[in-house]
Amino acid sequence: MRSTRRRTWALLAAAAVVAGLLAPVAVSAANRAGSGAGAPRVPEPEPSGAECRTSVEGSRVVAFCHNPYPTTDLVQLHTECARWWDVDADGGAVAVQPGRTVKLEDRCWKEVGSAWVSHSVS
Repeated sequence: MRSTRRRTWALLAAAAVVAGLLAPVAVSAANRAGSGAGAPRVPEPEPSGAECRTSVEGSRVVAFCHNPYPTTDLVQLHTECARWWDVDADGGAVAVQPGRTVKLEDRCWKEVGSAWVSHSVS
């Protein structure tokens, strides 16, 4: 019974020492994080990029991308086929002008595993 109490007190003492050593580090980090009030704010980027809707029907993938923003967006369709022997494909990049919609298509020989569209705003 006594060895358990000694072990408990030793663990509590060690925890108190570690907390005492880490407290100044935590206070310093909190002060540095809070001192950003006088720093200039970084402007938030304007929204940009086309909104794409991708659908898979059997072995075909179709994506419609509409760009409601005033900047051009380069979109690219990527298709992973479900079968190991079926070739995965990355379509060519297509520029979506402001206010325009483009259609991207691809296919696999058999089932489609996954498909997604990547963006590159210019």
